[in-house]
Amino acid sequence: MADEKNEGAVTAPATQGAVRGTYASVPADRATDVPAPASARLAWTDGERTIDYEATAAHLEVRDDAGVLLGRMFSLSYVAVDGEGRADASRPVTFAYNGGPGSCSVPVNFGGIGPRRVATDGVSHVRADAPVEDNPHTLLVESDVVFLDALGTGWSVLAEDADPKKIFCTDGDADAFARAICAWLTENGRWSSPLYLFGESYGTVRNAVLMRLLAERGVQLTGVVMLSAVFNIAGLLNPGDDLYYLGMMPTFAATAQFFGKAGAGVGEDEWFERALAFAEDELAPALLRGDRLDEARERAVAERMATFVGLPAEHILARHLRVDLLDFRTHLLAAEGRVCGRLDTRFSSDAPSPMQGYDTWIAGEDAADDAVEGPWVRAFRRFCADELGFHGPARYLSNNYEKVNAGWDWSHEEPGLGRVATPNVSLDVAVALRRNPTLKLAILGGRYDAATTWWNVVHDMSCQFLSPALKSRVSWHLYGCGHMSYVDEPTLEAMGRDLHAFYEKR
Repeated sequence: MADEKNEGAVTAPATQGAVRGTYASVPADRATDVPAPASARLAWTDGERTIDYEATAAHLEVRDDAGVLLGRMFSLSYVAVDGEGRADASRPVTFAYNGGPGSCSVPVNFGGIGPRRVATDGVSHVRADAPVEDNPHTLLVESDVVFLDALGTGWSVLAEDADPKKIFCTDGDADAFARAICAWLTENGRWSSPLYLFGESYGTVRNAVLMRLLAERGVQLTGVVMLSAVFNIAGLLNPGDDLYYLGMMPTFAATAQFFGKAGAGVGEDEWFERALAFAEDELAPALLRGDRLDEARERAVAERMATFVGLPAEHILARHLRVDLLDFRTHLLAAEGRVCGRLDTRFSSDAPSPMQGYDTWIAGEDAADDAVEGPWVRAFRRFCADELGFHGPARYLSNNYEKVNAGWDWSHEEPGLGRVATPNVSLDVAVALRRNPTLKLAILGGRYDAATTWWNVVHDMSCQFLSPALKSRVSWHLYGCGHMSYVDEPTLEAMGRDLHAFYEKR
């Protein structure tokens, strides 16, 4: 990253005043003050190609239908420009974000698909002074990109009198993003551009709802990218649900192989395929029988499972074939005094002190997150301040789980079902595809992702019974990585190729 300060920071675009003016009859807004927008003309290169682009840090006003301010959503936009500084309206625009709920967009930006990226070092922790480089696999090659921080995260703020309960919920969150996206398109004159969504983790839940919601509001999408997807919240996040254990098992098997506890002499792809087959053909029938499964069959399945996941058969039997993530993380490497990660199970760290036995606390400790988040946020803040001249508040909420996630209302107005307590948004995805068969969808994931396991999203989509024509609009990409696929440079390169093909697809 260049060290010199940007001399060309600019104030808000003239169009912002016009947008605010349409609400002249609305009482004065009450919201936390936000800094003025700032931008700079920069250049990206991979040594062969060069793209001039304008990077802009700004806040988008999120207003309800009556013009009442709900909040101001922070955005960091990268827009390719010509020699005279003009954008190309025929280029796609992609709106990108992370998940949580309660996470900012920095990881997917400075870790993944933005024009700048913090250099990583395999599964080792990234140093605080790690170099920041032009990202050779940035999505800017294919599309202009707008990174958005959900309200309550990053530098995004709620209006003073906005009700958090109406924002920190499945449907309220999607509504806020729909309004912010429309505000950006209006302010930047980009309604003629092909529109894409790129969501990671909970961002894929947001994507699923937005696919349907935006179309219902007359905003047609060209494509949607789901990275590390989760659709059926109950099936993935609730230990005790058979779908949870089935989804975890292949990821456990991949992890055991990575640490040399299983799968010796077998290729990674083949080993994962074998684990998927075992989960569906042997483990699933056994789990469904519960205590009706006879002891001999339960032992046989446990012994087979032990060869996959690297834990003793007796350990698995004691849990009646139901090994949860915390159990696996704390036992697989126990002999070495280590605990493996959650977001990416290839990462590991020293086990906590025996005095620190609080399960909820241990579950939140994750070497995969510790290894990268600090350097990403530091690079982002340096970029905004030194290159754009944007000076945000002293605290940047890279995550705000305490206020956003802890009180999240998961209920959802499910199309065709009414309000449900926990969503299965694969139904929203299917509805969006059926209503718009020109829409294309890419689903990307990693074998070592124990936060949003690959098997579950495959299962959820298979239960939608899409026609062959609609299935052809969905592309699947499985990588040898964890939740944040871009941490792994070979995966980032492969993902770049796959996204190029996806954006090229008609």
